[in-house]
Amino acid sequence: MARIEDYALIGDCETAALVGREGSIDWLCLPRFDSDACFASLLGAPGNGRWLLAPKQFVSSSRRYRAGTLILETTFELEKGRVRLIDFMPPKRGSSKLIRIIECLDGNSEIETELVVRFDNGDTVPWVTRADDRSLTFVGGPHMLLLATEAPLRGQDMKTIGSFSMTKGQRITFALSYHVSFMPPTDKGGDPDDLLQSTEAFWRSWSGRCTAPGPYSEPVARSLITLKALTFGPSGGVVAAPTTSLPEQLGGSRNWDYRFCWIRDATLTLVSLMRSGYYDEAVAWRDWLLRAVAGSPDQLQIMYGVTGERHLPEREIPWLGGYEDSRPVRIGNAAHTQLQLDVFGELMDALYEARRGGLSENERAWDIQCVLLDHLEKIWRNPDQGIWEARSPPKHYTYSKVMCWVAFDRSIKSASEHGMKGPVERWKSIRSAIHEDICLKGFDQKRKTFVQAYGGTQLDATLLRLPLVGFLSPDDPRVRSTVEAVEAELVVDGLVRRYDTSASDDGVPGGEGLFLACSFWLAEAYALIGRHADAKALFERLLKLRNDVGLLSEEYAPDTQRLVGNFPQAFSHIALVNSAHRLAGAAGFDDRAKSTVTSIPSHGHSH
Repeated sequence: MARIEDYALIGDCETAALVGREGSIDWLCLPRFDSDACFASLLGAPGNGRWLLAPKQFVSSSRRYRAGTLILETTFELEKGRVRLIDFMPPKRGSSKLIRIIECLDGNSEIETELVVRFDNGDTVPWVTRADDRSLTFVGGPHMLLLATEAPLRGQDMKTIGSFSMTKGQRITFALSYHVSFMPPTDKGGDPDDLLQSTEAFWRSWSGRCTAPGPYSEPVARSLITLKALTFGPSGGVVAAPTTSLPEQLGGSRNWDYRFCWIRDATLTLVSLMRSGYYDEAVAWRDWLLRAVAGSPDQLQIMYGVTGERHLPEREIPWLGGYEDSRPVRIGNAAHTQLQLDVFGELMDALYEARRGGLSENERAWDIQCVLLDHLEKIWRNPDQGIWEARSPPKHYTYSKVMCWVAFDRSIKSASEHGMKGPVERWKSIRSAIHEDICLKGFDQKRKTFVQAYGGTQLDATLLRLPLVGFLSPDDPRVRSTVEAVEAELVVDGLVRRYDTSASDDGVPGGEGLFLACSFWLAEAYALIGRHADAKALFERLLKLRNDVGLLSEEYAPDTQRLVGNFPQAFSHIALVNSAHRLAGAAGFDDRAKSTVTSIPSHGHSH
């Protein structure tokens, strides 16, 4: 089985596939990110679905994305030849399509392909028929795939296989498209070469708008392309990752489905988009948020489906053995039912930043905010499950309370800076009460550090965000002492753990890797407290953890020096983008941090 970092991402802004170094597509859900997979060998065995296309024997392979695009090129070096494989998914118009083009660049080569389609997350064997000399259909229940190619293929052992010779200059195309089985296909697919040209034009036009900071423009641009690829185009929702159940510890049970949209990502996503010049995407994400959270305030969830679905029931898939035997494989996410108070702050902060960024006001936004604040006023003193979605009894998490403070703070700022009407004096009183409560109960006077939860002694990486969200000024001595405490207790091999899983009962057995977003937060905290050399060194260390095509997972395992967790992870790439902007303008960020650190330069844009 390939390492997680050996995969690259391709996608059409509605779903995505993972392609291994050796030419095997091992993960693909159709027609949406959260649909059942038809290639699921990533979480099982080749018999659970995959598509291999590569030379039979090759010495080495290398790969790259075409500049500014999500078009993947893998070059295979042979003893007497060279072959290039081009993989991409055209931005969706009609049906989802997966295009593979294989070219012989030098010499001669024997090519092999093995296509194993298994609908229903690697379980259902389809009925395969040959429509004509150039096309096959794969049907299982409501699903149908159409494959068009000039390559010779045959059926064997419930697989579609082929073997053929190529000489220099030869080029063979494969086009796989998804359709529902109970209606005739209306989209015939199109010419693969035309689709390649239009896909390249789409991505280069999009990436060409990027206003990335100078010294880190390349990693920022690649992260933004990845973020765009994780956006469900029709709704504007951004999934946390295109995968489920990639383990946080190899062989462990911390395996979750991340193919949904978290409110928690809202502010950081909006800021990363607006800072980088992507206002249309920021509007779409803001409007997705408002549609998703609309309704009774006591029903606010931490996460939703890609079009705002609320019910995301969690179940286990027993026929998949798990990535490197990491069980169970989960579909759905039970955390959607948890109370996590921090999401109120993330939502209010996101809407405030949208106003600061010049986005036109959504007429429902302020009304929704006021109703939610009325509800938060009643519940902010309650314990919750916290940002890390603990499956243990609720606690009074310090960061949850901080984000309650943020909710009222940003609403006060929206009223004062943008003329929004509301009970500002009452909000100010509540904001002060929350701040006093946190400083009294969330700060350990003996150790001079904030702690994970009231009355506890454990630390948490979220404490690094206190200056980042403007709760305390970066020059407050409690900020510096908390950063130093996190360094002493949560940093391993130069990177940051979320918290000590061996000392905290979070309701799930086993350990995990080092959470990459937390390490980016430490780099930002360093920059804010004036440790610029440390900030730069840590940020550039994190850049080196990206794989060969610039992608990051959720976590990093220092003992095996491998990426772990779902991949690629939007939160990691969003943190990279915002940290890069922070470091690029570090000298000018300190003053802005004292009011709201997630501020962005005014561009005067309005949509």
